[in-house]
Amino acid sequence: MTMPMTPPSARAPAAPVSGSAVAIRNFAFSPATLKVKTGTTVTWTNQDTDAHTVTSAGSGGPLRSAALATHATYRYRFTAPGTYHYLCTIHPFMTATVEVTR
Repeated sequence: MTMPMTPPSARAPAAPVSGSAVAIRNFAFSPATLKVKTGTTVTWTNQDTDAHTVTSAGSGGPLRSAALATHATYRYRFTAPGTYHYLCTIHPFMTATVEVTR
């Protein structure tokens, strides 16, 4: 017996993931929501063949990477609690969040 597949739009959003690494692959940040403690340095690694950036959404945010070539990394140490939304300025549909707690 075959079970029907749930369409992607009906699935629950992915739960936040703890850790300190974000992969950039298939034109997405993975995980889409990362939970870290204050003082954690997060490393983004571009695994795509296209360049990507890690840039705070809105003005004044702390994330401002250069264009990352394949296998390039960007690191940022989060020193204050908060929710940090970011995107790729080259591909603005690529968005994600880092949630920082004490």
